[in-house]
Amino acid sequence: MSTDRFQHLGQAVLRIEAAALESLIPRVDADFGRACEYLLATRGRIIVTGMGKSGHIGSKIAATLASTGSPAFFVHPAEASHGDLGMITAQDTVVALSNSGETDELLIILPLIKRLGVPLIALTGNPQSALARAATVHIDVSVAQEACPLGLAPTASTTAALAMGDALAIALLEARGFTAEDFARSHPGGRLGRRLLLLIDDVMHTGERLPQLSPDAPLRQVLVEMSRKGLGLAIAADADGRVLGVFTDGDLRRTLDRALDVRSTTLAEVMTSPCRTARTGMLAAEALEMMEHHKINALPVVDADGRLAGALNMHDLLRAGVL
Repeated sequence: MSTDRFQHLGQAVLRIEAAALESLIPRVDADFGRACEYLLATRGRIIVTGMGKSGHIGSKIAATLASTGSPAFFVHPAEASHGDLGMITAQDTVVALSNSGETDELLIILPLIKRLGVPLIALTGNPQSALARAATVHIDVSVAQEACPLGLAPTASTTAALAMGDALAIALLEARGFTAEDFARSHPGGRLGRRLLLLIDDVMHTGERLPQLSPDAPLRQVLVEMSRKGLGLAIAADADGRVLGVFTDGDLRRTLDRALDVRSTTLAEVMTSPCRTARTGMLAAEALEMMEHHKINALPVVDADGRLAGALNMHDLLRAGVL
């Protein structure tokens, strides 16, 4: 088979699936709105279930709901009839997926779901199916054709179900007023989570690791302290710990250009003062923005009284995954 033929087949699949998605738009109707109302009013958890490929799609929908503020998890229908039905409580809402609407494993547990009295939202490709008729709310996700030329492998139908699940999840997200900060709390290990949750206090150097000196310290001592602490700066502070200025690698280059004597020159003579500082409690991402904007690689961190609390540099933010 030629490369051109492969391209033609791939494009044909995407056109079929795009058409399937386009056909869903009018079906985001009053029933869709009712489904959202039931899901939003759920006091327990949203239970998503489905068999086979519908089960894989259901698992993803449950994960999307959970990560966007609607507590949810997936229950396998075959396992549900062998004990896992106990995971569903009277406070929950069930979302069932089946393209045919006649999946045996789902039909077996329908009477038990009904006995619990929980809302049942069905996404099927057959509005006349047993599952659709039993549902509290039915959402039609039927497609004109599968992308599979044999009409056998679920392709366009699973894409349609997944997209409708996304539509439900995002509608609920908006209704709940779910924010980027809320999302970050659900994803503390992701980059967004680190950017929105990680504080300077979590990554800064403190105590004996700080290159803190008196402004009267000779430059020779300053250079030794900078090398020993490895943060790319030295911090001048008064007797009360208030930051007076900083001496950085850039200041060192400028000092060498002036041919100053490192034994007789003091920190106060060559430091940058006043200097940029970060505040405790600041997001690490805010410190990064400050460093990038002012083209600096390290910052002293001060408390509310202006006293030195810590220091951090670009490498600390890189290791923390903020960059």
